[in-house]
Amino acid sequence: MSITVKLDQPAPAPAPKPKKVKRQPSGEDRVKSGRKAMITSVIVGSIVVHLIGLAIFGLWTVAEYFTRPEARFEVQKKVVKIPPKPPEHKMNVAKHEAMAPKPVFNDKLVSTRPSDFALPELPQVNLDQMLPLDPSELISDQVNGLVGSAALGSGLGSGMGGGGGTGSGMSFFGVKADGDRIVLLFDVSSSVVNKAEKAGVPLERIQEETLKMIAGLPISAQFSMIQFTQNYKPFSAELLAATPGNKELAQEWVKDEWVTSGSMSGRGVVSNPRGLIAVLEKAFEMRPNVIFLISDASFQWRPEGGIKNIPYTDLRRAIDKMQEALPHEAPIHFIGFAPDSEDVKEWKRILRRSDGEFRELKEK
Repeated sequence: MSITVKLDQPAPAPAPKPKKVKRQPSGEDRVKSGRKAMITSVIVGSIVVHLIGLAIFGLWTVAEYFTRPEARFEVQKKVVKIPPKPPEHKMNVAKHEAMAPKPVFNDKLVSTRPSDFALPELPQVNLDQMLPLDPSELISDQVNGLVGSAALGSGLGSGMGGGGGTGSGMSFFGVKADGDRIVLLFDVSSSVVNKAEKAGVPLERIQEETLKMIAGLPISAQFSMIQFTQNYKPFSAELLAATPGNKELAQEWVKDEWVTSGSMSGRGVVSNPRGLIAVLEKAFEMRPNVIFLISDASFQWRPEGGIKNIPYTDLRRAIDKMQEALPHEAPIHFIGFAPDSEDVKEWKRILRRSDGEFRELKEK
C-alpha cells in the first residue's frame, strides 16, 4: 500500500484586471457640459447680486433711520373775520316792526239789565290817526327832509305820487306799487321813440319823470335801472341804496346816458340776441320786489340769427321760471306807448300772474 503525500504548492497569482480605457467625450457632451456650467454661473451670479443689493438696501434703511429729522408740530392760527352788518338790516327790522298789526278796538255798550229799549251800537271810528306814529316813519320822513326829497309832482295828467315812509305805496306814471327793491326797465328802441312822439310823450319827458322819481325815493329803498333796445345797458350790476350819493349818481346817469335816438352802442352796452328775456333775467338777478317796464309791447329777438317776434309762450315760460327763483313773486307793472290790442291782451295775462298792472300812456 502506497501513501501519496501532496506537498502544499503555492497558489497561482490572480490574473491582472484589464485597464479601463477612458472614453473621450463627444462634441455633444462638451456642449451640454458647457451649457450646464453657464447656467450654474448665471444662477450663482444672480444670487450674489441680490445678496449685495439686499445688503446695500439694509445699510441704506439703517442709515435713514439714524439720519431722520425730528418731528415738528406747528399750529396754524385761523383768523375768523365777521363782516360788519350793513345798515340795511336795521332798516329792515324797523320796516318789519312798522308792519306789525295795530290794535283794534271793538268796544260796545252792552246792557246787563233788561230794558224797554236797546241802545244802538257805537259807530266804528278809524283809530289809526289816534294811535302814535311809527318811529321808523318819523325817522324816514326826517331824513327825506334833510336830503331835500319831496313828493313827486304830477305827470302826464294821471299824477305820480312820491314815495315816503318805509318805501311802500309808491307810484310811477299813475301805477301804484308796494315795494322797496325797485328796477326800472326802459325800452328806448326806435319803435318806442316814434310811438312816444306820436302820443305826445317823448322820451325826454320820461327822462324828466324818472329824475323826479329818483329824487323822491326814501332812504330805505333800493333801486336800479336798465335801458334796452335789442342790446341793453344797466345803471348798476345790483340794487343800490337810495342814499343821497347814489341818487346823485343815478340822476347823472339818466342825464348823460339817456338814449333818445332809438339805437344803443358804446361803453357799458351788453350785446344781446335774446331781447327782452335777457333784460328781464338781468333785472331778476337783482332780486327786486317790484319791476316797472316801459315799452310799446313789441319785442323781438334773434336766437338763430334772423330777427323775429318773441313768442308769448316762451316769454311766459321764462318769466314764470324767473319768478320761482325769488322768495316772493315780484309784480311787473307795464307802462305802454300805443300797444297793439293783441299785445295788450297777452301782456295782461302775463301781468295777472304777479298782480301787475297794465297802463297805456296817452296825452291828455
